Amino acid sequence: MLGTMLNWWAWTATVLVVMLGTPVVGLVFLFTAPFDKGRYAAGRMFRVVGVTAMRLNGLWTFRVRGSLADPRRPYVVVANHESYADVFLISCFPWEMKWLSKDTMFKIPCMGWMMQMAGDIRLVRGNRDSTLDAIAQCRDRLAKKVSVMIFPEGTRSKTQEMLPFKDGAFRLAIESGAPILPIAVAGTRNAMAKGTFRFLSARALAQVLEPITTAGMTLEDLPRLKAMARERIDDGRRALASELGIPMPPRSATVNVQPA
Repeated sequence: MLGTMLNWWAWTATVLVVMLGTPVVGLVFLFTAPFDKGRYAAGRMFRVVGVTAMRLNGLWTFRVRGSLADPRRPYVVVANHESYADVFLISCFPWEMKWLSKDTMFKIPCMGWMMQMAGDIRLVRGNRDSTLDAIAQCRDRLAKKVSVMIFPEGTRSKTQEMLPFKDGAFRLAIESGAPILPIAVAGTRNAMAKGTFRFLSARALAQVLEPITTAGMTLEDLPRLKAMARERIDDGRRALASELGIPMPPRSATVNVQPA
């Protein structure tokens, strides 16, 4: 009974914050759009809306670690993906990133409007034209000195094993010359597991890991870059899981990778 009441409160708080936050993000967008071509300010306000909703739901204790010396140095940010709650957790980092997101998220009232004002990037899965347009938009954001956030697994893993990483984020980093910024996530799987929209009590951590330079790399280096990022994230998430008391399966003997 208590769990059901807390779940309803979490949803109520989230919906109210999103509805009230939409005009605020709209005002920031209107006042800053003429000179903020990267939509940095509107994006930050949108992330603040998400973090506020997270703080109010009462079920999640989320913390992040790490910082950037220069928040306007653009990175291709990659992280493991455990649940929808990853978005709330990673939004706690105090710098702006534009998120590559499936098109269905943009269709949600208020949420989708804020994503558009923030300059997030829409992707229709399986649509080649949409993929090419999303890549072009990612390059545009990086050129405007704003980082791009991509989940290289493509979707949330159903188990504690990470899914194979796709090529897209790493190809983008090599072709644009932007470094890869890995982020390790642990604990969100129990906050909102795949296949359910029910809020559950959870503790989670996200940690910024050592960046990986792409200077001098060509597309021939793509498999190596992808493997380096995956190994670094796997090490990081296992360390965080241990700190949180979350048991993890033994490390796979091989690292699976696949093309985008």
